[in-house]
Amino acid sequence: MEVKTNPMRHLDKLGIPYTVHTYGDVALGGMEVAQTLGEKPEEVFKTLVTKGKSNAYYVFVVPVTGGLDLKKAAASVGEKSVSMIKSAELLPLTGYVHGGCSPMCIKRPMKVVVDSTALDNERFYVSAGRIGYQLEMASSDIVKATGAVFADIRRPDERL
Repeated sequence: MEVKTNPMRHLDKLGIPYTVHTYGDVALGGMEVAQTLGEKPEEVFKTLVTKGKSNAYYVFVVPVTGGLDLKKAAASVGEKSVSMIKSAELLPLTGYVHGGCSPMCIKRPMKVVVDSTALDNERFYVSAGRIGYQLEMASSDIVKATGAVFADIRRPDERL
């Protein structure tokens, strides 16, 4: 049986080409996903949800090779500050579980900001909205798919 997630249906409706990659049904860290798929880590992105000082929620999409710089993230959306939401809040706010959160088709509309390093590569991997499923698409298509803006929001991972 072929799995079709809401983000896949959304991309189909918009006519945006994509490829689905699977890696099992266990939640993996972003670097593990890149390694398992045999892809460059700088092309694999994770979706993070935050709450601003104004109580608005935001989605930030950053490469797995780094983290989210909260100060840069806040500045990119005009907030004084943003903080990561608690894991228990993720499902009710987005409709997704930790490890399977996509920046597309979020239950509650939120502004989406993608780290500008996505534009350094032609390809872009992001969660398909289900653990074990990744979507490969053109980096430039994320704007059409989510209304996202690009900004420098990445905090490099010092461990690399």
